[in-house]
Amino acid sequence: MKKTTIRMMLMASVILLTSCMADDPYSEFNNNWGNWENNNSNSNETNSGSSTTTGELTTFSVSIDKDTAEPTNVATEYLPDEEDALENNSFTTEISIDMSSPAAKTENGVEITVNGGHITANHGSAKNICYVVSGTTTNGSFTVIGEKKYEIILNGANITNPDSAALNLLSGKRAYIVLADGTSNSLSDGTGGSQKGALYCKGKLLFNGNGKLSVTGNSNNAIHSADYIVFRKGNNIYANSTANHSIKANDGIFINGGIINVEVSAAAAKGINCESNIIVNGGRTTVITTGNGTYDSDDKEAKGAAGIKADSTFTINAGELWLKSTGSGGKGINVDMEANFCGGSVYVVTEGGQYKSNNDTSSPKGIKADGNINISGGTIWVRTSGYNGEGIETKSMMNISGGQVACYAYDDAINSKSDMTITGGYVYAQGQHNDGLDANGNMYIKGGLIYAICSGTPEVAIDANTEGGKKLYLTGGTVVAVGGLESGSSLSQSCYYTSSWSKNTWYTLTYDGNTFSFKTPSSGGSSLVVSAAATPSLASGTTVSGGSSVFGGIGIMSGTVSGGSSVSLSSYTSGSSMGGNFGPGGWH
Repeated sequence: MKKTTIRMMLMASVILLTSCMADDPYSEFNNNWGNWENNNSNSNETNSGSSTTTGELTTFSVSIDKDTAEPTNVATEYLPDEEDALENNSFTTEISIDMSSPAAKTENGVEITVNGGHITANHGSAKNICYVVSGTTTNGSFTVIGEKKYEIILNGANITNPDSAALNLLSGKRAYIVLADGTSNSLSDGTGGSQKGALYCKGKLLFNGNGKLSVTGNSNNAIHSADYIVFRKGNNIYANSTANHSIKANDGIFINGGIINVEVSAAAAKGINCESNIIVNGGRTTVITTGNGTYDSDDKEAKGAAGIKADSTFTINAGELWLKSTGSGGKGINVDMEANFCGGSVYVVTEGGQYKSNNDTSSPKGIKADGNINISGGTIWVRTSGYNGEGIETKSMMNISGGQVACYAYDDAINSKSDMTITGGYVYAQGQHNDGLDANGNMYIKGGLIYAICSGTPEVAIDANTEGGKKLYLTGGTVVAVGGLESGSSLSQSCYYTSSWSKNTWYTLTYDGNTFSFKTPSSGGSSLVVSAAATPSLASGTTVSGGSSVFGGIGIMSGTVSGGSSVSLSSYTSGSSMGGNFGPGGWH
């Protein structure tokens, strides 16, 4: 993680308060194995059996979508400063810039100079300047210099600069970019320059307007601000980089709305990359990365691509995120500090396998954070299919208090290096080749609805680190565990089990007048453990209509249930893992 300044650390604290209250290296291999793993993501190297299932969670797709209207679900807009709002400013002095017919002039205190197709505007200390840019050039650029904030209206501007940035905003003051209604605009750079982006801004980069903008970075990033970037409702922006990141900011990225589509193809490139905080409060953002992992010789570590990378905190309060990574070691969301999911919808797919190089690895993850992961609202769906791909992983603590979380992962579905606490929400976790829920510290289940599935012996559906003296503490909630619980658990709430179950079958758990119907997987751990606030009953082969669908259609809450046959349940004690016929549950 790059060092952040004290100012940005303070900003992280303010942002969290205002927006959300709420791998072992294989030393015997060398760097030639990285691409092998990527091309063999269905490798048979597994910890145990295999657990497979059906439903929307296994089939939903992520693709670039520039046309569907942006979601109406938004949170309160976040602007670091009131001055960032365009409506709080007045840019009354318009200067017309025609890229197809460059003309030198001095107008209203602004000096325009021309060198071929390259136009430079210097407004010095002049205030309230608005540049209206239009026209097409295939060998030109527009550069802005000045001591005061300014506005740029892109009004059908199409700028290609084979040598450097297409839009080069060298003033350190606020730049308000307005995409004129009904217009399409494009910016593209060449492959030989040293520019930081096809659209580079030295100051704060503030997008407004309902038009369209396409930015292509062929030499470095597509869009780069040395300060922070704000996106707002109505923006329709496509950013693509073949050389580095697509959207890059040093001091923050704040998505308050808009339709943002991002693609990157370079090795270990990030779709949206910020050295500080990222907040999503609305809009629909789609990011696709296709680059494989690579070895960073400076940092001496293997790295993978990521749809979103925050060096500080990440928070989503509303809006939609659609993220897909196909290369080895790729991740959907990668956060160096805390990740907070308070609302909105997040859909993540990773398809690449583990990347290995120089005795180091980068494993695919749907969502990964070095700090705590806090989930209090919204919807999160994650699917990983490549070798060693985990669904959601924190290097610290996992706290789930609300929302709907569904993970179908090659490895552990939901994993925490420290304690995991679930007090509410709906949680589905299926590890295709490992555990469903896995805490390397204590596991605390106090509430919520949990449906967990493991691959089979010796894994378990719900795992705590008993080898390290930790435990699973179950004191509340509704639990269905295909593959059983970790041995030595502390069960204040009674649990029951059946030693066998039928695959691809609808079951209904009934307790205290409530029903949860669930479809079993086509394979998984042998035993089935259930628990609820009141003594439950279980029926197999039921028919369910109505109710509320959860987990992509494999769970139904409060449906109308008919038919089926009663399942005999035995009292479950914590002396055995019940994950299979033998062995300590959760051993890796």
